[in-house]
Amino acid sequence: MKLAHNRADVLVVGGGLGGVAAALAVLRRGRTVLLTEETDWLGGQLTTQAVPPDEHPWIERFGCTASYRELRDGIREYHRRWYPLSERARTARFLNPGEGTVSPLCHEPRVAVAVIDAMLAPWIATGRLRVLLGHRPVAAEVDGDQVRAVVVEDPAGNRVELGAPYVLDATELGDLLPLTGTEHVTGFESQAETGEPHAPAQAQPANMQAFSWCFALEHRAGENHTIDQPDEYHFWSTFRPDFWGSELVSLTAPDPRTLAPYTRTFVPNPAADGEIVADQSVSAGDSDLWIFRRIVSRGTFAPGLVDSDVTLVNWPMIDYFLGPLIGVGEEEKAKHLASSRQLSLSMLYWLQTEAPRPDGGTGWPGLRLRGDVLGTADGFAKAPYIRESRRIRAEYTVVEQDLSLDIRGERGSVVYPDSIGVGAYRIDLHPSTGMDNYIDVGSTPFHVPLGALLPVRTENLLAASKNIGTTHITNGCYRMHPTEWNIGEVAGALAAHCQANGLSPRQVRADARRLEDFRAELAADGVELGWPRIGGY
Repeated sequence: MKLAHNRADVLVVGGGLGGVAAALAVLRRGRTVLLTEETDWLGGQLTTQAVPPDEHPWIERFGCTASYRELRDGIREYHRRWYPLSERARTARFLNPGEGTVSPLCHEPRVAVAVIDAMLAPWIATGRLRVLLGHRPVAAEVDGDQVRAVVVEDPAGNRVELGAPYVLDATELGDLLPLTGTEHVTGFESQAETGEPHAPAQAQPANMQAFSWCFALEHRAGENHTIDQPDEYHFWSTFRPDFWGSELVSLTAPDPRTLAPYTRTFVPNPAADGEIVADQSVSAGDSDLWIFRRIVSRGTFAPGLVDSDVTLVNWPMIDYFLGPLIGVGEEEKAKHLASSRQLSLSMLYWLQTEAPRPDGGTGWPGLRLRGDVLGTADGFAKAPYIRESRRIRAEYTVVEQDLSLDIRGERGSVVYPDSIGVGAYRIDLHPSTGMDNYIDVGSTPFHVPLGALLPVRTENLLAASKNIGTTHITNGCYRMHPTEWNIGEVAGALAAHCQANGLSPRQVRADARRLEDFRAELAADGVELGWPRIGGY
């Protein structure tokens, strides 16, 4: 079965982790795929947004799909095959290339791009997959409850119409939802609607989590790489949100769990001090900002090969919460994107010129941007790190009561009859555009219901990323890397399964036998449908 030029069995719009996983799931089932991506890299939050994977402490043993594990193994194998490693790194069972504390697999985004491209390469070679990089969705053709086509546009303004029996929205902001008229929600739902303890009394659709424009740094002692003072430096260096406890541009930020302000440490290239423990269940890991999201570690390489670590700046201090990217006009959106870059530049300039040093001095002028590891010339990630998307009005919406540790306790999370995956992470909501502080809620390892991927009305569009049927609150734990991959993989598998069996997604979920047939297919592919039960938990 070959791919028609502008048509395929499945159209996947958005090449983030969910989109890549969806494409692979369809291709493995013998069907064809059109995959579009707005930037020139696939991988989303892992690559274009430059964020090392946020994962639960059991990730090396269970709690993700087999194909996500293949991605993780591929990243480690890439380092072992091509990098001159130190003896410690070469013999590490679970190699953590950057030796960061946020994840047991901190690494350069460009390595993940290489592995993702390799995973997709055979399907491109056989003509079953066509990837359109640098294309964003701008319009859609809809007939009743069916999406007939999606129009995508490149940076030069050239447009192409793409069609498929099934369309998957794997965009970072749920861009297909308004284009196709698919019912969706943004921001905070009200407590009256969801019953969630942490929901507000009134819905707040414009109140959304901060986004961040990340950048990568190394330190060259004795050199001066100080950037020009950013245009908005005066504003950002004096901006002091009421709930923050200090100026935003500083080393102080609230503790997400207690909300008490505390000052982090920042010392470039610290001496090695024992084994790095990357377990967020023990510690959030951000007390030492240099090590927190370090993606290149001198200790990983053969002695003398690397002069400086490289750290990825995705810190609370660059969270931009003065306006959303959803529900505003293009001019307003562009203003917020530009201002978020100014915030990040202001943080860098402050680090270079004013940050306190242990020797009593101020500033680290040797800090240098490393855009080459992010695939850019300016040192910034290709795209901002997005925490919150538009979300479909789904057949089932996951609420706080389904997985809150305070509510569920030792019973564990709700086990849905249509569970098609698992995840684990605290409900981690960053400050939001309503000027709200963190909401950080303990949660039990949770399940992903198939109903959360199905819109209440649109028949052939599936959610395949952060746009599933969660609330503003539960999005805080379903948005992480392995869960997004799981969601995308199942969306792709469902689209292919429905075509092979002449069914609709709703028919699969509504019929117990058909649902179990589909779940068995997922399990055979290495999708974990439930958490192992240990004792009473």
